[in-house]
Amino acid sequence: MIYFDNSATTKVAPAVLETYTKVSQQIWGNPSSLHKMGEQAYLLLEQARKQIADLLGVMPGEIFFTSGGTEGDNWVIKGTAFEKRHFGNHLITSQVEHPAVLNTMAQLERLGYEVTYLPVDKNGQVNPADLKAALRKDTILVSIMAVNNEVGAIQPLREIAAILDDYPRVHFHVDAVQALGKGLGELLSLDRIDFLTFSGHKFHAPRGIGFIYAKAGRKLAALMAGGGQEQNQRSGTENLPAIAAMAKAIRLLLTDEEAKVAKQQAVRKMIYDHLAKFDKVTIFSQLTPNFAPHILCFTIDGVRGETIVHAFEEFGIYISTTSACSSKKGTISGTLAAMKIPEKIATSAVRISLDEANNNKEAAEFIKAFDILYKRFAKINS
Repeated sequence: MIYFDNSATTKVAPAVLETYTKVSQQIWGNPSSLHKMGEQAYLLLEQARKQIADLLGVMPGEIFFTSGGTEGDNWVIKGTAFEKRHFGNHLITSQVEHPAVLNTMAQLERLGYEVTYLPVDKNGQVNPADLKAALRKDTILVSIMAVNNEVGAIQPLREIAAILDDYPRVHFHVDAVQALGKGLGELLSLDRIDFLTFSGHKFHAPRGIGFIYAKAGRKLAALMAGGGQEQNQRSGTENLPAIAAMAKAIRLLLTDEEAKVAKQQAVRKMIYDHLAKFDKVTIFSQLTPNFAPHILCFTIDGVRGETIVHAFEEFGIYISTTSACSSKKGTISGTLAAMKIPEKIATSAVRISLDEANNNKEAAEFIKAFDILYKRFAKINS
């Protein structure tokens, strides 16, 4: 089995699963309890928080645990909207954000907020000049993802941050779900970024756990009211086994990050170079520095994306249509639509997404299967 769908979810690493199991079995006290078992759980919780903060170069008090990327995006966007309503009701995002951002923005529009959706170019990237032109006196939030989950485009965060230096009251949120461990640490550590969203199952941690970075001094309204956990910002008994496991996963992920990124780049280039030889193939993810190292989106013209996915599955190769969150809905890629790719082509789009476990041998097997399928599809189309 060759798994090329890591942007949808990753396999839990054995060492991470071992941590999860060990904590579940040995430290099951509630971190909010006053007795010894509660204190033991609390100390482990804060140890995990500090480990993650140290790895990211931030303060422990700036790390807040969530259930994953969707909750993190919802919290930062709605939390900003509710907290800063007296300053304004205008938010800015892009047309190619994850549904967790776009659908949250749509909810706020129904509540009377105004949202500007920035267009993108042929590579799926926003123009910083468009962002600057969209800023208003009542703008309270800019939310732009780091890496697009469908085509892998890296957004110009550095240029956006420079623009927002002149707007210190505007919150700057970055959905970094696809960015951690992909050689983008310098970009994610930009001082002007106020909030970052992460999801554990994208980097070999269990599902249902994530965290946000929230810069000290930036305020969010709490969405989860209750017992006052996470500095009274995100109530609910902490998922301690998953939190400890996620801290372990991040440490493993960022160990030898440069070598891991180079390996993914090599696998992606091997597949890209082969696909580029075929007339009926359109590739949307480029080998340039403004694309992430692990995502490759392409089409076989005239063949629907779901057909391509199932055809590769016959060979034990698992890829996806452009987004796991929308693949079963049969809708075309929102990113490709924003890139003004004709629907006839966009419906053929599929995505390969890699991690550090993938290798050139798997790429060779993919290429072998691709050649067989390309000939098969050519016969059907003729």
